[in-house]
Amino acid sequence: MTDLSPSPGAEPGQQSALRPQRGRWVSGLAWRLVYGVYERQLERQVRAQPMPGHIGIILDGNRRHARETGLNDPDLIYQRGAAKLDDILAWSVDLGVRRVTLWVFSPDNLRRSDAEIGGIFGAVETKMRALAADPHIHRRGVHIAAMGRRDLLPSALLDAIDSAEAATRGNDQITVTLAIGYGGREEIADAGRAFLLDCANRGLSTAEAAAQFSPDAIQRHLYLADMPDPDLIIRTSGEVRLSGFMLWQSVHSELYFCDINWPMLRRIDYLRAIRSFQRRDRRFGS
Repeated sequence: MTDLSPSPGAEPGQQSALRPQRGRWVSGLAWRLVYGVYERQLERQVRAQPMPGHIGIILDGNRRHARETGLNDPDLIYQRGAAKLDDILAWSVDLGVRRVTLWVFSPDNLRRSDAEIGGIFGAVETKMRALAADPHIHRRGVHIAAMGRRDLLPSALLDAIDSAEAATRGNDQITVTLAIGYGGREEIADAGRAFLLDCANRGLSTAEAAAQFSPDAIQRHLYLADMPDPDLIIRTSGEVRLSGFMLWQSVHSELYFCDINWPMLRRIDYLRAIRSFQRRDRRFGS
């Protein structure tokens, strides 16, 4: 055991200075032990119930975290947020979650400064290239996908995303989808536009196209038409709204909002969100 007492030769002033440091160390250790016990208990509860098949996450709070920690460099701010993806992957694979969709960038974010937009795009590009070459990704069976308006993204980022998709295409244990250049209203509008173009290509009249217009028709023209709807949507940072995330697909999703900022999300927070989902009575409108 580590000896925390001051050395016999320490001066009285040195001893008094050591006491608060020792107290903080012991207090921190006690909290870590308590949280460790709680996390293991929480994990047992979660593993005893069915897992959500698809979890959507709104990655909010990067800028709040930066302000709280005194971080000013946009590149470093969003690199820290991108690094959290590694934790989400590890936690999801370990729990048996089969699909995770992460909202990375929306068309509304284009109103931010060039430096901030560049920080986001640069962090995602670096992370995509790293994931494509990471042997752990292939051992875990991670498949990378993306959805959104590609015309909003720079070519270097598109190349990195395409490379990650191609490198992981044969993996089938978990699919991680980046919603980037993505907005829910834009997706629905694009689906309607695609439906009308399809009708025009088939030579249908306006009346014939209108007769075929239905929820199923919109579903077939979404960015990823075969993607199952999210069972659970998590938003970090304390904001209590979807802000346009998967508007069409979230009609029956369970929602969970947590106060912690995205870069500081802990495994215990992820487990709490899943436990909250497991405790809800899902009736799908019936």
